[in-house]
Amino acid sequence: MVLEPQKVKKIMTQTFASFQTARSHEIFQKAQDLMPGGVSSPVRAFKSVGGEPVVFDRVSGSYAWDVDGNRYIDYIGTWGPAIVGHAHPEVIAAIVAAAQKGTSFGAPSVQENILAEMVIAAVPSVEMVRFVNSGTEACMSVLRLMRAFTGREKIIKFEGCYHGHADMFLVQAGSGVATLGLPDSPGVPKSTTANTLTAPYNDLAAVEQLFATHPQQIAGVIVEPVVGNAGCIPPQPGFLEGLRRITQREGALLVFDEVMTGFRLSLGGAQARFGVIPDLTCLGKIIGGGLPVGAYGGRREIMEMVAPAGPMYQAGTLSGNPLAMTAGIKTLELLQRPGTYEYLEQMTQKLADGMVAIARETGHAAVGTQVGAMFGLFFTDRPVHNYGDAKTCDLQKFSQFHRAMLAAGVYLAPSQFEAGFTSLAHTEEDVAFTLEATRTVLQRIPA
Repeated sequence: MVLEPQKVKKIMTQTFASFQTARSHEIFQKAQDLMPGGVSSPVRAFKSVGGEPVVFDRVSGSYAWDVDGNRYIDYIGTWGPAIVGHAHPEVIAAIVAAAQKGTSFGAPSVQENILAEMVIAAVPSVEMVRFVNSGTEACMSVLRLMRAFTGREKIIKFEGCYHGHADMFLVQAGSGVATLGLPDSPGVPKSTTANTLTAPYNDLAAVEQLFATHPQQIAGVIVEPVVGNAGCIPPQPGFLEGLRRITQREGALLVFDEVMTGFRLSLGGAQARFGVIPDLTCLGKIIGGGLPVGAYGGRREIMEMVAPAGPMYQAGTLSGNPLAMTAGIKTLELLQRPGTYEYLEQMTQKLADGMVAIARETGHAAVGTQVGAMFGLFFTDRPVHNYGDAKTCDLQKFSQFHRAMLAAGVYLAPSQFEAGFTSLAHTEEDVAFTLEATRTVLQRIPA
């Protein structure tokens, strides 16, 4: 049953009135003496939106609670992995059972086989897979593999696409780099990024020009098929198909970084949704069910270059961790239940469309994006097709909006340059509350 608008307003008014963050403030102040910026990952520091972060205490379903007792509808979902909802009881039970056998083996386990079979069955491009510990590790490894397989050194990435914090990818990166306003990063030698070429996302002509300028030198193209690190930006019709056509013609590899989109846009990820099959795919987040994980996979002939089957070396002590494998297996099992992706699509579209409509009704220029269980809201009167477009949005207004929504009990990504995520745990009531909060907040912000 959907909450009545008047009841939503009453709940939200109470939330505004009771919102206080003294305990979060105390913990964050101490954290800044212990960790750089007080956080373990930059975007968590709220630098882009102002104020201080709230400190989480626990999560469940679609909700998060901070140390001051405030409850939020969470649209970050631990930055994507919590697609079945936080602390899903079946996932937790599976992890507990696995932990009783040990937290790490450093040796082969049957769980690796099971999850590998599930990934290979679901993701069209993957014939073999290698598990690692993070999305950064997956992208770093796949870059080495691209070069090893082709014998070429240059790669193309897209402005605003983030493929982890490895040196060679910190060129025109999005996500935390964009959030903090850093052009790139000190400590990255120019020689390391000399072979990293960049083009605007959704711009095939720029890609063609790079291949023409560097004939027989480009190992491949890596792309977020739907950008999630400059906000949620979908591909324009023909863009992904064009990348596939160009790379095949030039003897280069096409890599989809599906760390974010994998198992989120469909069971087979963005490549299954759009019908464009890359040579290699990077995965993470959802395949670990909330535990640290990453993976890369692709055509057998390419993957067989990876040690010990081939000469390209890559290793990891905790790779294939039994707890992460178990959580991933259970999560993918839950995602295969009937109606899963139809529900995610319906709820996310209702949320994204509703937020944009309310923004415009209250006098604010706004553009919304939504693909599967990802969404974005940009305060602008022009379409957002790439990172350059995203940077022209009203970032100050987004900051005001974010802080006020937090006080209303809605936890959005603390940066204009991050996508939002929904889960199977989000309900009609959650969406109704979020839309009423959006209306109330935007009525208070000057248009």
